[in-house]
Amino acid sequence: MAGELSASHRTDPDRSDTCERHRLTPPEEVFASHGAALAAEDLDALAANFAEDAVIVTPAGVAHGKEGARQNFTRLFSDLPQAEWDMKTTLFGGEILFLEWSASSSENSATHGVDTFVIRDGLIRAQTVRYALAPNSR
Repeated sequence: MAGELSASHRTDPDRSDTCERHRLTPPEEVFASHGAALAAEDLDALAANFAEDAVIVTPAGVAHGKEGARQNFTRLFSDLPQAEWDMKTTLFGGEILFLEWSASSSENSATHGVDTFVIRDGLIRAQTVRYALAPNSR
C-alpha cells in the first residue's frame, strides 16, 4: 500500500531512524514544527527544519543550508523581535507551500509578507521570502 514500508525496508540496518522519520514526515507537519519554532524564536529548531543543501532566496540575496536559514531568521528576529504573526493564507499543493502573512513587534511591522516553501522528505529544500517592513510609531 502507498505510504507503508515493506518489512524488508523497515528492518534494513543501513537506514537510520532519523532518515526514515524525515522521509515520512508530511509537509504539513514540517510546517507546524517550523511555525512553533518561529513563534519561540528558536534558531536551532528553525535551522533543523532545513536540508543541508536548501536554497533560501530573499531580496537580500541567496543563502544556503542550515546556516543560511539561521542567518535569515536572525535578521527576521532583529527586524521583528517577539512578533505577533498573522497567517492570512496557507496553501499546500503537494510539497509546495504558499504563505501570505503579516507581523507586528514593538519596533516594526511587516506587511505583504509572502513565502513559498518546497518541503520534501521531511525537510525544507527551498524557501523564498519577501516582506515590507515599517517602523511602528512611538
